[in-house]
Amino acid sequence: MREETFTFANDTGHDVFVYRWLPAESERIRGMIQIAHGMSETAARYQRFALALTEAGFVVYANDHRGHGKTAGTPEELGWPGEDGFNGMARDMISLGSLISAHYPELPLFLFGHSMGSFLSQKVMYVAPEAYHGFLLSGTNGPRGLLSFGQQLATLQCKLQGSQHPSLLMNAITFGSFNKRFLPMRTPFDWLSRDEAEVDKYINDPMCGFICSAGFFSSMFALLREIHRSSKLSLIPKDKPVYILGGDSDPVGLYGAGPKRLAEMYVRQGIRDVQLKLYAEGRHEMLNEINRDEVTQDCIEWINKHLS
Repeated sequence: MREETFTFANDTGHDVFVYRWLPAESERIRGMIQIAHGMSETAARYQRFALALTEAGFVVYANDHRGHGKTAGTPEELGWPGEDGFNGMARDMISLGSLISAHYPELPLFLFGHSMGSFLSQKVMYVAPEAYHGFLLSGTNGPRGLLSFGQQLATLQCKLQGSQHPSLLMNAITFGSFNKRFLPMRTPFDWLSRDEAEVDKYINDPMCGFICSAGFFSSMFALLREIHRSSKLSLIPKDKPVYILGGDSDPVGLYGAGPKRLAEMYVRQGIRDVQLKLYAEGRHEMLNEINRDEVTQDCIEWINKHLS
């Protein structure tokens, strides 16, 4: 595998940092995978997944979202995506997808989104679906309650303390209960994976685990309220395949209930090819779980099935 990096200027004039992983020179390129990473992490964490994908003949792209990784620019800017942050993240993803398609116009492009990246991908599915051959949603969720309250509370904190204020309050409300099924608690991030080494790598990565801003949470809740409205769902093409994967012990997905609800919702919308795979006892990051090789191979097999 060969690794390259580059940047492109987004619609605010800021540079978006992108990783590109390519197969060995001798391998035939069969398609492209674009990865949208999750909250409080970086695209660099998907290098191992990219290795397996490149060995299967795919070129892999993954950008650091606004307020994350090397796109953030400085440690102080981690967790602050700017005004209209989540809509801006989605626009950056669409711009990257256009760049990828310009490089390989004859090959299919798939979008893989994890967690926050899966919610952004759900927006891309109705805003710019034409660029993509199919969608993979990992560590995701369907419609849920209390989103309006969460947005109102985050917006109030923005008014009182500023949009860029790191929100310990919203972080605690959003993630505070995630470890309750995994007691005795070894770390605050046990809910990520059963693999303790992977959890420790996350904790020790300065680009991961940071507290996001009040403005970030306000924008995130606005996105979560938007993506499951019937007026938006009706815009998703019925012929684009969707693969939903997660662990049945993932608190983000309400321990399997959320992905099931999402799959059922897409089927009701008339999407003809919706597949759901839940892994027993799997937590939030299935690509970093103890059975990650199985999960990775299942993703590759699904993509191979939908190449034509």
